[in-house]
Amino acid sequence: MAHIQLSNVSIDFPVFTTRSRGLLNTVLGLPMRDKARVEASGLRQVSVHALRDVSLLLRPGDRVGLIGSNGAGKTTLLRVLSGVYEPMQGELSFSGRIAALTDIMLGMDVDATGYDNIIMRGIVMGLTRKQAMGLIPSVEAFTQLGEHLQLPVRTYSQGMLLRLAFAVSTSVVPDILLMDEMIGAGDAKFFSQAKERINGLIEQVSILVLASHNEVILKSFCNRALVLKDGCVVMDGSVDDALAFHNVQQGVSP
Repeated sequence: MAHIQLSNVSIDFPVFTTRSRGLLNTVLGLPMRDKARVEASGLRQVSVHALRDVSLLLRPGDRVGLIGSNGAGKTTLLRVLSGVYEPMQGELSFSGRIAALTDIMLGMDVDATGYDNIIMRGIVMGLTRKQAMGLIPSVEAFTQLGEHLQLPVRTYSQGMLLRLAFAVSTSVVPDILLMDEMIGAGDAKFFSQAKERINGLIEQVSILVLASHNEVILKSFCNRALVLKDGCVVMDGSVDDALAFHNVQQGVSP
């Protein structure tokens, strides 16, 4: 059974070395709300708290929206869940296949052909070579790139490259799907196809975690939401309650 559990997870990013917090604040001119997130460790190391003491349990059926201002910790949390970042403190445990639609170009080689990139991207996603080769028919059908798949990817337009990367990334149904905003690039036809494909993928996954600033998207796809602020989870509840809480925090009238 798919699940993700975080127990008191923290992530710190070292900024640079200095002997004086006063010097750091003077040079950078940090506002007070940011100074609270910067801490001098010893005499030399300065760290930014990207996540602080986050505990979370996700079970099958959870469709979780991540809400927060830029820099609140949403993307960092997604990267922890996907295994890109290892917790500096606390523990992460999970079961099931995880797919992250946060960097769909990962594992692609511009000097390799489209077909080779389908296989390489599939392997990066955790498939065997044979399984990755099995993705080719569905990718061919979705991208409609035809003979271009035999050419190096560096000859592709940006739109062609996006279609290829997106098609491969959404060809395998994971147990847990992580997304940082919805796909919003490409022409109108591609956007319509991508939206339909993502909708179908979301319906099949056991757990969804979606970071977005779009209230309509959050209400459409999520049944639970977390509000993050300064790397901390400050609210965990229904989507409506979480959005209302966040709007109050931001001084936005209902």
